[in-house]
Amino acid sequence: MSAISAAAPARAGVDRRGISMLAAGHGCVDLCQGAVPALLPFLIIQRGLSLTAASALITAATIGSSIVQPLFGLWADRLSAPVLLPVGVALASVAIGVTGLCHSYVLLAAVLVIGGLGVAAFHPEGARYAGYVSAADGRGRGMSYFAVGGNLGFALGPALVTPVIATFGLSATPLIAIPGLLVSAVLLGELAHLGRFVPGAQAEHGPARPAHLPEARGPFARLVAAAVSRTTAFFALQAFVPVYLIHHFHASAATGGAALTVMLLAGALGTLLGGRCADRYGRWIVLVGAMLPLIPLLVLVPHVGIVGLFAVLVGVGLAVDSPFATTVVVGQEYLPNRPALSSGITYGLAIGLGGLGATGLGALADATSITTVFAVLPAFAVIALLLAATLPRTAPRAG
Repeated sequence: MSAISAAAPARAGVDRRGISMLAAGHGCVDLCQGAVPALLPFLIIQRGLSLTAASALITAATIGSSIVQPLFGLWADRLSAPVLLPVGVALASVAIGVTGLCHSYVLLAAVLVIGGLGVAAFHPEGARYAGYVSAADGRGRGMSYFAVGGNLGFALGPALVTPVIATFGLSATPLIAIPGLLVSAVLLGELAHLGRFVPGAQAEHGPARPAHLPEARGPFARLVAAAVSRTTAFFALQAFVPVYLIHHFHASAATGGAALTVMLLAGALGTLLGGRCADRYGRWIVLVGAMLPLIPLLVLVPHVGIVGLFAVLVGVGLAVDSPFATTVVVGQEYLPNRPALSSGITYGLAIGLGGLGATGLGALADATSITTVFAVLPAFAVIALLLAATLPRTAPRAG
């Protein structure tokens, strides 16, 4: 049993009320993230942005949302800041809501950075509370529910933005902020309920700082490195599969988008299955076992037809995202005194570094070809497998 779970109130499974609200908040902030790429075509056409300028907006949003997450984690661990939950959702929602009203490129980039900060503020505290509302026998399941909320929100971003902006124009972006603002208000009212699950918390006095517990920094570093490695491969597929389908198979852009949707939905399912399997069979089994099928699946990517590629992408989504929630849970157990910092690194920094790794593979694709990149992707799964295999099979225990 992890130190966090041991200190939580005695209960079984997952508090449905708490995890539902956390997953809803996660869905709203990630909806704001998913909305940014969907806005770019409209900004390019109506604001006259170049492709380079449009790509820089993605970078601005990523820096705000991913790279600085560990800093919010440090803040949350030291001062205990549950107010970051509703504030993060509200800030991300307001920022995406005003993007269409910004006619200055500098102002637009600044707004996206600010919105990214809202995303970064929510994730570490949200993941910390997802661990708190889940008992020891349900932490993998609870974290998977929290993670899937984000997966669905990210997928819904383009589905919401495209029809709204296509129908009403960029001036209608404030409509996109409505779901997040509503959920933010509900989260604000739920803080007292969530506070009941903080280890050592007294509702009237706020959370008490738990006793110092042993940490495993070496295993934590290897856990993060494994996450970066597999995330790099996943982001590379997201970037290159649509282009590959269009150029290699002469498929339509809609087919390329459908391939990404299939892979992302499979990833959401993999997150749920991975959380349940971690609770039932052990977390080490999930972290290592998910990488075993991923290696041959990545090998197959450039060697199958369209139908086969769709089937392979389903398997890739399942395998890559199966350890996602488990990685966050295990990271919190390796750093039990700093669960929000741990979540900020495994949720934000690792994903941001994976995106930078995929950017490096883009340079390789420009110099050679997409098939060359596909040929090296299995190596990232092998690295993730080897790193995961070195992790201890049990979390550190309290002294």
